[in-house]
Amino acid sequence: MLLLAQALTLWLCCLRYFGAIRAFFCIFMSTKINHIHGSPAQIRAAIWATRGLFTVLGVFSAVWGVHIPSVKQQYALGEAALSLVLVALAMGAVTALFFAGRTIGRLGARNTAMVCAVVMAGMLGLVLHWPSLGWLLPSMLVLGASLSVYDVAINTEGSALEAAGGRPIMGSLHGMFSLGAMGGAAMASALIGRGVPASWQLAGVGAVVAVCIVVGSRWMLPTPPATEEAKVHFTWPRGALLIMGLLTFAGMSAEGVMFDWCVLYLQQEVRMSHELAAVGYSACAGAMAVMRFAADRLRARYSEQRLIRASGTVTALAMLVVLWGPNPWITIAGCGVVGAGLAMIVPILYGAASRVPGTTPAAAIAAVSSIGYAGFMVGPPLIGTIAQYASLTAAMAVVVVAATILGLSARYVPEKTG
Repeated sequence: MLLLAQALTLWLCCLRYFGAIRAFFCIFMSTKINHIHGSPAQIRAAIWATRGLFTVLGVFSAVWGVHIPSVKQQYALGEAALSLVLVALAMGAVTALFFAGRTIGRLGARNTAMVCAVVMAGMLGLVLHWPSLGWLLPSMLVLGASLSVYDVAINTEGSALEAAGGRPIMGSLHGMFSLGAMGGAAMASALIGRGVPASWQLAGVGAVVAVCIVVGSRWMLPTPPATEEAKVHFTWPRGALLIMGLLTFAGMSAEGVMFDWCVLYLQQEVRMSHELAAVGYSACAGAMAVMRFAADRLRARYSEQRLIRASGTVTALAMLVVLWGPNPWITIAGCGVVGAGLAMIVPILYGAASRVPGTTPAAAIAAVSSIGYAGFMVGPPLIGTIAQYASLTAAMAVVVVAATILGLSARYVPEKTG
């Protein structure tokens, strides 16, 4: 159970990547997706192939997530140093977004996915073999960059397939990612239970994933390069966009605290066993996943200001219960409610940003995500620093502060007009 929870750590980190990457994707690829062409049979084959590509990304992410503790042990890292490793991964992902569109425009989504698969496999296989932290950190930049560009490539294909097929498929694609992550976590848990060394697992999974991507991408349909008229300029966040960006920063920071520190908090501060702490994290991860599947229906039925206000309030109260910790099972339930409360924050804020007048939706979302994604990078070192000089309990209280800000600021979120 502990292994499953650790795997979900990077799974949900990658779900955060998806939100930010999709926003930047709108800038670098175009405001309108270039159509791809093929027979109905070819489009169906491409859809299934792309589902497979999302699935193996989930497997890859989960196996890496399981072995974050292996990285900590291999390099004898403390909490602050481990934070640097996670930040390097995030920095690589963000930096790559600035050249992802140009790369995919030149190579095409299919060839880009193949190249990234080789790089991803190599970095995963070498992650436990570097001589020092000084070598590990640059490798994390490369790993984050390859994951980011690969993600943009398969999202490019998915969006183009939606246009070609005339029906929405992105939900099912990201659902396949989730299934792959859960399967990858179970597989890694079984391998560790059988005593398979971590280095063998990482190298083996990396190689298998690379082969699957290279083979599966052969069924992807080619996308034409973006035209000059499709390019979108970046909008510097100000006014309503700045507010949306700061709220997104708060939401992503709160997510980062739960994703990176929840299990350690439950073990170290609440004195739970490893297995029980894993259950707490699984509750948070599972509730967040379920709520995100339900988010579209809730957004269609209720005011988004009301949803943000409710989400912030529920998250803050549930986190207070987690920090109070009257007994292990109430604490675990609180973790689940925190995950559910945070689930809709970022999707709602990205949608709200797209409705701010005076700019294009793509540029607006990218402007907001440029601030919000900083929460992903700032969160790990901030929590590590607070934990080092105060306590991990004090650090986890950042979730309460961020959620309270979100709840009180819901009135600034632009409502849907249609």
